[in-house]
Amino acid sequence: MSRTILHTSALLKGSTRQSARQGYLLKARSAFSTTASRYAAPQPTIKADPNAPPMLRYQKNLPRLPVPALSATLTKYLKTVKPLLSEQEYNETEKCVEEFRAPGGPGELLQKRLEARAADPNCVNWLEEWWNDGAYMAYRDPVVVYVSYFFAYKDDKSRKAPAKRAASVVSAALQFRDQVVNGTLEPEYAKNEPLCMDSYKWMFNAVRLPKSTSDVSEVHDPHKNQHIVVIRNNGFYVLDTVVDGKRLSLSELEIQLQKVIDQAGTKIEPAIGVLTADNRDIWTKNREVLLSASSKNRSLMDKIDSAAFVLCMDNTTPVTREEVSRACWHGDGRNRFFDKPLQFIVFDNGKAGFNGEHSMMDGTATSRLNDYVCSVIAKNKFDNDTAEVRSSLEQPQKLDFEINDTLKDAIKSAEQSFEDLIGKHDLRVLAYNAYGKQLIKKFKTSPDAYAQMVIQLAYYKMFGVSRPTYESGQTRKYQHGRTETCRTVSEDSVAFVKTMEDHQASVQDKIAAFRKAVASHSKYMVEACDGHGVDRHLFGLKNALQPSETKPSIFNDPAYSYSSHWFISSSQLTSEHYDGYGWGEVVPDGFGIAYMIKNNSLHFNVASIKDLTIDGKQCKNGTERMKAYLEEAADELRAVLETEVAVESKL
Repeated sequence: MSRTILHTSALLKGSTRQSARQGYLLKARSAFSTTASRYAAPQPTIKADPNAPPMLRYQKNLPRLPVPALSATLTKYLKTVKPLLSEQEYNETEKCVEEFRAPGGPGELLQKRLEARAADPNCVNWLEEWWNDGAYMAYRDPVVVYVSYFFAYKDDKSRKAPAKRAASVVSAALQFRDQVVNGTLEPEYAKNEPLCMDSYKWMFNAVRLPKSTSDVSEVHDPHKNQHIVVIRNNGFYVLDTVVDGKRLSLSELEIQLQKVIDQAGTKIEPAIGVLTADNRDIWTKNREVLLSASSKNRSLMDKIDSAAFVLCMDNTTPVTREEVSRACWHGDGRNRFFDKPLQFIVFDNGKAGFNGEHSMMDGTATSRLNDYVCSVIAKNKFDNDTAEVRSSLEQPQKLDFEINDTLKDAIKSAEQSFEDLIGKHDLRVLAYNAYGKQLIKKFKTSPDAYAQMVIQLAYYKMFGVSRPTYESGQTRKYQHGRTETCRTVSEDSVAFVKTMEDHQASVQDKIAAFRKAVASHSKYMVEACDGHGVDRHLFGLKNALQPSETKPSIFNDPAYSYSSHWFISSSQLTSEHYDGYGWGEVVPDGFGIAYMIKNNSLHFNVASIKDLTIDGKQCKNGTERMKAYLEEAADELRAVLETEVAVESKL
């Protein structure tokens, strides 16, 4: 579970296992393009609360997450597993489903419990507590790689010096923070309807705290904690962003950040931050060791926990897309504090990016934040850009932790564990500049569904089979909604990839197969975003079981675990300001494929274990090969659909 030190109303004061990697850690990053239209105020049908701040004016009137009809979910479940199973396997699964569905059967009982839970007036969202705990807080593997995600920014040619670049990022982020804290941020919308903004309370001044069995999250009062924490050469520095009641200007931030760089010099401090990159149970014990090592360590740690966000000023100079992406994804593990939901990263050559802790907040919210930051910088729209520098600015405070021998050993062990973990992983970036959203729209198809078919075709080219694929769909149209799984593989998608690879199939056959696959995918995505997918409902039914009750056969059926073993974990977040976006795989034999659909380009980030093994066969250079097949698939699909466009243009 999670808890807040500060109630949401106080935040707006002053304003009118399979492992979790295989099953629950689903990388809830919704397909979401960060464009201005999503933040413009339309005329929604939901009534606004005149007493709530603008950001939350629709919040209490949003509908609650529905509990889908049991029979509808089970029918849909069978449809999703059919293309993944042999005829014999499917028949066995069908028997389990019908047994679960039968009148008076276990499904009916569990459905009634779930409906009662959803009807409880004290339960805002029937899924929320189970999901946050099962998918994130109870997850014990390191958050870095498996939970955290990253954005890499495009270069800022006018701000190469690290202090200047960092000042622009911090200043823009503080502008966004002001809107969140004051409640003036415009809600997000989808199809003219407002989305839940509750997760924004976990954005600033928040921290994930390691606890035995299941972690907790805390939010500190943003009005009392106006500082950020800067990490340089593994050392922590507190920088107050408000002095004498006035926020630091862009020029003042640059001077203060340069002071941190100068103060840090070339000395490398003991890597307290790497402890947050370790197994959560190990970090739980080591945090207690850290806090008990000295009476002052607890107050120093409080400064980090309560900070608005973290700024990591790395002394490295990554250049290639892969180098920058890996540096933002995990870096060296030392100049970080992975328990903070927001870590902005600036490198010594002026490149920059972001690392997000995912537990309480999905990528849609932080992508909006980062897109805003980059947009402010690109347009020079800083609200406090004055050349005046006050003489009253004090030197940023260094947090001098007292480190005993036990902590030294813990840090050394965590460093080794991190190196072992990162050494097993590979990452490749395909910056595909042949075409993007503008051309895809000429094909009269959903850009997101199009990208999903590119991924399916690439995987089939590589392995000769279609396997379970996850794409997240956001359910934020409901109170405290997060995500639902869109199961990409369908009978139509399998027919599409087979037709594309059939060299005797005509272009017309390939186009027809593509259209059917896209229609199936788009239909499922709409249903998922409406809260009528398969996975969260089945997850809820399973959680409704009492500890003493026998697990129904549907949950012991191999198809249940296999169909949610995400060989491909995928999602889209798009900004023209990003040059990278991604995360890790969620199963040892799978890929994490993050993608962006820009106006004139496609971007795929592919991550996996090096030389992964699938079905007992080693796949050498798998990440590099997947990148190559994605490019090949994008080329071929374009060639097929351009034929259709050419024919239509002659009519």
